[in-house]
Amino acid sequence: MTKLSFQLYSARNFQPYSAIFEKLGRAGYSEVEGFGGIYADLDDADLKGLRADLDKNGLTMATGHFSPDFLDGEVEKSLNIAKTLGMDSIYAPHLAADQRPADGAGWLAFGKRLQEMAKPYKDAGYEFGWHNHDFEFVKLADGSLPIERIFEGAPDISWEADIAWVVRGGADPFAWIDKLGSRITAVHVKDIAPAGENKDEDGWADVGHGTLAWPKLIAALEGTRVKHFVVEHDNPRDIDRLITRSIASFKTY
Repeated sequence: MTKLSFQLYSARNFQPYSAIFEKLGRAGYSEVEGFGGIYADLDDADLKGLRADLDKNGLTMATGHFSPDFLDGEVEKSLNIAKTLGMDSIYAPHLAADQRPADGAGWLAFGKRLQEMAKPYKDAGYEFGWHNHDFEFVKLADGSLPIERIFEGAPDISWEADIAWVVRGGADPFAWIDKLGSRITAVHVKDIAPAGENKDEDGWADVGHGTLAWPKLIAALEGTRVKHFVVEHDNPRDIDRLITRSIASFKTY
């Protein structure tokens, strides 16, 4: 079976992470994905302690999210975090609403920024890419999409495809897997609840308990370069339920 990862942002409201690592290890996960809130402010000793805690539970932090500003302004620190925690892939994950360009030219410029930003990380041997949300699939005034302009400006970076956000952006995930499949090196595996359900979880669902056709999506992704499948739920009510039900579903795909 393909190794399954878990985005630790999903567990931010269920502390401590040491307990989460134990749950993930017991459930059969082999990887986790980090984000800035976990490691951006840690010193070397704490980073090594985090690595030891992961190792103890049979987990590897193979991928990590770092904000674009951190990747730009803290190159050596970012590289040290990635090396200490054992990452092989780094993804810029988001732009706050007030930082998002208003037109195609702005998104193209942002793509060019990512292209430049990637260089020291790719030179150090890391995969470097962009992780999408929904706003990249909302049409601009010139008829183009931010996702198109980003990758036009950044021809050498990869894509961590968050399939559920593609759907929430009103796009067809199969069409985008076909169009940008050569870019895909990681995939967020999450699910969307049926309309009107799970409102207290922002409409998300455990993997396999929502509306996305994951068996067909996994089959479509077989032709890509995907190395990491990462379970995520942006606002789960029950972390144990999310951890156990999602991996049980994934094992059937």
